[in-house]
Amino acid sequence: MAFTFRRGIHPNEQKEFTENIPIKILFPEAKSEMIYPLVQHLGAPCEPLVEVGQKVLLGEKIADGKAFICAPIHSSVSGTVKAIRPHLTVSGTIVDSIIIENDGKFTEHENIRPHLDYETLSNEEILREIREAGIVGLGGAGFPTHAKLSPPPGKKIDTIIVNGCECEPYLTTDNRVMVEESDRLVKGAQIILKLIPGARAVVAIEDNKPEAIAAVRRSCESVPGVEVAVVRTKYPQGSEKQLITALTKREVPSGGLPLDVGCIVNNVDTVIAIHRTFMRGRPLMRKVVTLTGGAIRKPGNYKIRLGTKVSDIIEMIGGLYCNPAKVVVGGPMMGAAIFDIDVPVVKTTSGMLFLTEDEARLPPEESCIRCGQCVEHCPAGLIPIELNTDVLRENGEAFIRHSGLDCIECGSCSYICPAKRRLSQSIRTTRRVELAKLKKK
Repeated sequence: MAFTFRRGIHPNEQKEFTENIPIKILFPEAKSEMIYPLVQHLGAPCEPLVEVGQKVLLGEKIADGKAFICAPIHSSVSGTVKAIRPHLTVSGTIVDSIIIENDGKFTEHENIRPHLDYETLSNEEILREIREAGIVGLGGAGFPTHAKLSPPPGKKIDTIIVNGCECEPYLTTDNRVMVEESDRLVKGAQIILKLIPGARAVVAIEDNKPEAIAAVRRSCESVPGVEVAVVRTKYPQGSEKQLITALTKREVPSGGLPLDVGCIVNNVDTVIAIHRTFMRGRPLMRKVVTLTGGAIRKPGNYKIRLGTKVSDIIEMIGGLYCNPAKVVVGGPMMGAAIFDIDVPVVKTTSGMLFLTEDEARLPPEESCIRCGQCVEHCPAGLIPIELNTDVLRENGEAFIRHSGLDCIECGSCSYICPAKRRLSQSIRTTRRVELAKLKKK
């Protein structure tokens, strides 16, 4: 039986371009500029720990902050700090960044010390190692993992969900890492289980990934407390709240978190990063990224050093067939278009789509026909056309009253709308404005 949630959609998957191609490792060339924005996670930004002209080594911590909701940043190369200045990021914001000139030697810092025996460490020591490694949610949100794995007193956690659904069209990184690194995934889940006594770990995989299902099941065979759950292929199956409902039948309350219903959700690559920290002593310095779209010569999944510029990556993989009409960071449903490719890969970069004119073309927006398709398919149970009306009337109070802050920004309403109303785009913008207002208060 495949688990699922209510409502949702079935967009064209477009995964066949990359899902069967093994992950390739890319190394930035000597003299290349590596850019490390000081904001790569949810929470407080980091402060630089290095100065211009300073020599740094691979794995050296170059930025950190004192806040609990913060994760340090490490150099993914050895080289020299050229500058600390504002730089454009993939999110479209300009962020203070550390620029390092790669010397091409990849000389490791002495803090990289492999084979930490997590079984002999206390929970506090394990959490400290996870924080010091700079690990955050690698599925897109970027919440610091040590904080997520530290539920407050009174919150009983019984289920650790390892999210391998990857429901966004085009993206196949999670699929490939499950196929190629299933043993590391399961061992990483065991480390998390040590932190949460009495919990079980469930690796959730959509049924369109048979090779990943088989690989993880083999790795789970003799491991108590870790199991595989096959979920139905549907978008947005990988969204935390929808996945929790599919697996446990529990509903995360409005404004609530997974821990409110006894769950913690981590992306598969996040769990593998935890394994890498303890078994190889390496902080988070790389990201597996899907590079695809009709404009790119060699689509695939690539293991890329954090800080590598997109423009350099394109050269490393053979360039483009043509100038893309649009470059999207992330997937087509929740990703964002960028206007400059001299931006770096960061911890939350999951994919890059280089789309041709035909792929990027959107149909014209027409008048709403009141068909109710957006309501019928909204996975959060909202009324998108009502929220869109609140947006057009610039009525923030009504937007909040109609539960606009519960929108998960999945884009299902825009996709399914026969009039091609830009519902998701307008709701997303207003939601973020209203959240910023509340935060300011």
